[in-house]
Amino acid sequence: MAKTMEQLYQERMERYIKAMNLEKPDKVPFRPFAAEFVGNIAGYTAQEVTHDVDKALDAVITMCKEIEGIDAAVVNMVYVWTGMTETYGTKYLRVPGIDLEPNESFQYMEPRTEEDAFMKMEDYDEFIENPTEFVANVWMPRISKYIVGPGKENTFKNNMAWLKGGISCMMYFQKLGAQVARMKEETATVSCLAGALKAPFDILADKFRGFRGVAYDIRRCPDKLLKATEAVAPYMKWNALAGADPEKKVPVGHWMHRGATGFFSQEIFDKFYWPTLKMVTEEIWEAGHQTIYYAEGKWGKNLKTFRELPDKSIIFHCDKDDIYEVHRILGDKFAISGGVPNDLLAFGEPEDVKKHVKKILQDLAKDGGFILDAQAIMQQDTKIENFRAMAEACTEYGVL
Repeated sequence: MAKTMEQLYQERMERYIKAMNLEKPDKVPFRPFAAEFVGNIAGYTAQEVTHDVDKALDAVITMCKEIEGIDAAVVNMVYVWTGMTETYGTKYLRVPGIDLEPNESFQYMEPRTEEDAFMKMEDYDEFIENPTEFVANVWMPRISKYIVGPGKENTFKNNMAWLKGGISCMMYFQKLGAQVARMKEETATVSCLAGALKAPFDILADKFRGFRGVAYDIRRCPDKLLKATEAVAPYMKWNALAGADPEKKVPVGHWMHRGATGFFSQEIFDKFYWPTLKMVTEEIWEAGHQTIYYAEGKWGKNLKTFRELPDKSIIFHCDKDDIYEVHRILGDKFAISGGVPNDLLAFGEPEDVKKHVKKILQDLAKDGGFILDAQAIMQQDTKIENFRAMAEACTEYGVL
């Protein structure tokens, strides 16, 4: 007798939870982090899924229905919705159909010079004293085409940017909440994460000072940079827990950037990046939630440092590192995810994909604690036939 949607969903949830907790499920879970790629499956351009959030959400449902074998997925990896970002007039995003061609992915434009920085070096004291006040009074006017700061003449565009920005933000997150239920009811697919975390250092290096600014600040004002990471850490924890799974089943997502090998030395990582990230991760774990360390780039020099975290507190997602080395160093403490190169999915053939998946699963997944995914977020260059081959290979070779 065919399984009901509820039975299939519970089966997939159990599979996913067991793998994340270093247990041996009946099959390796397939958990694709798919972004603009979902538009390809549904016949949409990158422009359409960026400008129309309902099409982006529909595309995820289409992917889960048409590709058999998906156990868990992100409700919407095309997280830039211009219905929200254009209402407050963001300056740091380039989006398809406005600044880019219709089938290009949105891009984040980082400050290149001190003059371009959304937070100046002289702003540290104000930021440290009250990050929320700084964001509202200083950062928002700098990153917006419409918002004006305190003391400036008020405008209609300023008022509407705050009003429409707030309304669109509420609309967006309400839609994401409804998408979780829709994925369960229509496709029996688990929403693979809930809540969002960024390392305090990454917040400063990405959205405030930019990479160049932080690289200078490490030498010019290291004490203030450290205090700024400490000041923003409680906000990162709150943001993660505010959106976390109330049932404490699926983990918080954490997008990792500037601590990666190639940006800063181990010494800089140990002093500026790791202390606040470790603290926040442990507090999230104490609250009952795991965290996915989505480690974009290479993190080989930091792998032994991550062993300081409590057992099972994170799931380490492997991008450019040697996944065999990652498994050797971390596999006894944390679940590992990833394994399939994005260039193979973009330029290889289905048989090549199946062969690669078979080897990865046979070598790394036999004792559990492994989740199959691409190395990095899948965008529009992923071939549909290769994605389907990955799913089929997980079903065929992932039985444990």
